[in-house]
Amino acid sequence: MRIHLTSVFVDDQEKAARFYTDVLGFVKKHDVPIGDDRWLTVVSPEDREGTELLLEPSGHPAVQPYKTALVEDGIPVTSFAMDDVAAEFERLRALGVKFTQEPLEMGPVTTAVFDDTCGNLIQIQHSK
Repeated sequence: MRIHLTSVFVDDQEKAARFYTDVLGFVKKHDVPIGDDRWLTVVSPEDREGTELLLEPSGHPAVQPYKTALVEDGIPVTSFAMDDVAAEFERLRALGVKFTQEPLEMGPVTTAVFDDTCGNLIQIQHSK
């Protein structure tokens, strides 16, 4: 068994697509119209056949209270792995990304947390 697809609820799919591709560097995999919304997924350019991230519309009534509670408590909705959190922090900050937590070393793990502009906090992390 392996993880094929996971999702993050976004307030605006078009804005999310731009942020997740142009800023974070993911690659669009699927973009299929479904009524007023889209089946819109992105993948890592390093693993185009790997786990897809669905940029899922936030239309369900339970989504906004969930997202609001996580942001208010400073809890990231997901985490992305990388080799160098400090370098990625500098790259993203230079692009105007707002961080709620600068790189923080916690034993063998380094993390940072940013606002994805779509109503979520996202963690980046590296484990030694």
